Amino acid sequence: MRSSLTRPVTWMIVISTIILFASSSLRHELFQSNSFDLGIFDQAAYLISQGKPPISTIMGYHILGDHAAWIWYPLSLLYKIYPSVYWLFAVQAIALALGALPTWMLARQAGLKDSQAIAMAAVYLLYPLVFNVNLFDFHPEVIALPLILAAVLAARLNQIGWFCLEICLILGCKAVLSFTVAAMGFWLFLFEKRRLHGAIAIFFGVAWFLIATQLIIPNFSGAEAAAVGRYSYLGNSVLEIAKNIISQPGLILGKVFVLSNLEYLLLLLAPVIWGFSFVGMKPLVAAMPCLALNLIADYQPQKDLVHQYSLPALPFILLVLISSLAAGKGLIQHKRAIIIWSLIAFLSLARYTHFFGKYFQHLDTWQATREAIALVTTQGSVITTEKIASHLTHRELIQTTSANEANIDNLNTFNYVLLNLRHPGWRNFTDANISIVNQLKKSAIFDLKYQRGDVYLFIKK
Repeated sequence: MRSSLTRPVTWMIVISTIILFASSSLRHELFQSNSFDLGIFDQAAYLISQGKPPISTIMGYHILGDHAAWIWYPLSLLYKIYPSVYWLFAVQAIALALGALPTWMLARQAGLKDSQAIAMAAVYLLYPLVFNVNLFDFHPEVIALPLILAAVLAARLNQIGWFCLEICLILGCKAVLSFTVAAMGFWLFLFEKRRLHGAIAIFFGVAWFLIATQLIIPNFSGAEAAAVGRYSYLGNSVLEIAKNIISQPGLILGKVFVLSNLEYLLLLLAPVIWGFSFVGMKPLVAAMPCLALNLIADYQPQKDLVHQYSLPALPFILLVLISSLAAGKGLIQHKRAIIIWSLIAFLSLARYTHFFGKYFQHLDTWQATREAIALVTTQGSVITTEKIASHLTHRELIQTTSANEANIDNLNTFNYVLLNLRHPGWRNFTDANISIVNQLKKSAIFDLKYQRGDVYLFIKK
């Protein structure tokens, strides 16, 4: 492939990276990020970089007990250069934008015209989920998104070494991705006739699922995988849920055929329905586990284009479009029409509108909160409200007031108590925080170091 053909895609990736990084960074600076999940991940990466056990004091257990995501260990090397949460935003932006490259390469490998291949890169970058998930704190599965596309390309090019490496990295991002890897292996084995690649993916996907859910997560968290609660109607453990799905399939029927699932599928397919055809549907086999988990979940965030739960399905949705275009099928064939459709979908479903309202709701206390944070000058323990926590996670102990009873005995554990009564954030309650402030004003242990408006900073004497 001539280098000139990659120039438009290169510029698309560079510009998208800048936009994504700037958007997530601005959201964070406006105190719209959360302790779940950004604070958890930032604290873990920081602690690993300092040679300390990555015990998330927000969750209460080791980071490997969350999703068995060992990818945090190589990510923490960035924190050794300089500890900053902005590394996570940069990694996320680069990973999401880079997905356009293997998308373009897969399109070219399938025989699409140059203009159609460039259009497919644009379809990927304009898919609303890519922009929206970038605004939802940080999630390591964004790293898996370009890797899944790259793994498919490696299989089609018979590059076994690259394929194995990419599979291992995908699995290291999140335990649940083992379903996608195994399903991708089944699709490669049966439909793509890539027997060796398919067998490798099936083996590693199944093996990692068992290792992660039965050994790593229970040993590091002391409990079943956190997502089990979203399928509690099927059982109380991973194995019990799997058993009931097989033996009592009727249990899920009432959860599948509901209006919220229809709305979810419409949202998922609307940006790309122009390219669906029966000829190109085979790659959807690999997306089935992801879609099925979302459809049967008793958890609404798994049924939208805002959160990260649909990311593993996106590569295979794109492969459907590429297969359809390669076969001359689909409603639209021309670059301009494809990009216009994608742009309309982006403008309709992307959450960029939050920058014109929702994200600026905390401006009335923004300066006071910044000044209070600047007075937390040591790495002593902190308890704070939800929206502030991710700005102070570079320490061994940090918690949010939502996780603590409002009594002075619990507060004595901390060196700093920083509260924003006006904007306490998700899972925080103003009355409880007011009670904490009233207790601390009477305390002989804490001094009121800073108070402006509804922002209070107490420091232990």
